Amino acid sequence: MLFALALIPVIALLIFIYVLDKKEKEPIGLLAGLFFAGMATAIPAILVEVPAELILDAIIPYDSILKGAFMALIVVAPAEELGKFLILSLITWKNKNFDYSFDAIVYAVFVSLGFAAIENVIYVFSNGWGIALLRMFTAVPGHACYAVIMGFFYSKAKNASLTGKKMSCVLYLAVAIIIPTIIHGIYDALILGGVSGTDETIVVGLAIILWIVVIFILFIASFILVLYSSINDFCIITLPEDRQTLYKVQVAGSWTCSCGSVNRLRNCPKCGSMRPMISAWTCPQCGTLSALNFCGNCGCAKPAEQTASSNT
Repeated sequence: MLFALALIPVIALLIFIYVLDKKEKEPIGLLAGLFFAGMATAIPAILVEVPAELILDAIIPYDSILKGAFMALIVVAPAEELGKFLILSLITWKNKNFDYSFDAIVYAVFVSLGFAAIENVIYVFSNGWGIALLRMFTAVPGHACYAVIMGFFYSKAKNASLTGKKMSCVLYLAVAIIIPTIIHGIYDALILGGVSGTDETIVVGLAIILWIVVIFILFIASFILVLYSSINDFCIITLPEDRQTLYKVQVAGSWTCSCGSVNRLRNCPKCGSMRPMISAWTCPQCGTLSALNFCGNCGCAKPAEQTASSNT
């Protein structure tokens, strides 16, 4: 029962973010891979955090707010967020499915909640029902919020890369790491300050109050950001002459997926299956097979003779 309680908030948030991806659903296999890869980031995080904590305990053998803040801001948050970012970029940066702006947020959330799932199971089994209920409404959504911010700027970096804005790309990638790390560090520092064991009751009380305020602002801001990004989702694929277009299938009209969904998109919005390549054509420049009016790899327009032959 504790195991289920630990995973309920993770599953609920995964479903929420998946539903908000309205333009084009991501392949289930890719999302599952990101989730399990996110779980794996717990290993390097532990390998960094445990030795760092032992060293810090040797230097400062007593609990204090300052010690907790240092651990949170300099060790824990950077180790966890950097690990998530590395997995996110290694798997998705050059992935052919990364063609819409909201995709980045979906990818980041699945990676982050993979890590949160493992972390939550450990905490819940170590501390019981009380911690499970507390983390259900704080820590787990917190990891999703860090991911929303990371994904938002990661998407901007990808778009900048595709449009040849190298400096903007580097800047957005840096922001995608730094801002979630700082927010995560502040969140953890306030928690550690509230349970530091210090006799300074006023300081501990202030830390707890600030922690609640940070949670409230973070959740509201992230909710607004994710809704805004979902509503304003746009194609980040660049085409010849710096033109952009909605990356939707325009040939063969509507199609019926094996799950029963009827739509005009490249991927089924219900189950994520790819549209059958009924009116396929081969790009004369790069050889990519496509069912779109533009090559999904290099952006070459569909040749007129292939358009004519596919309609006959």
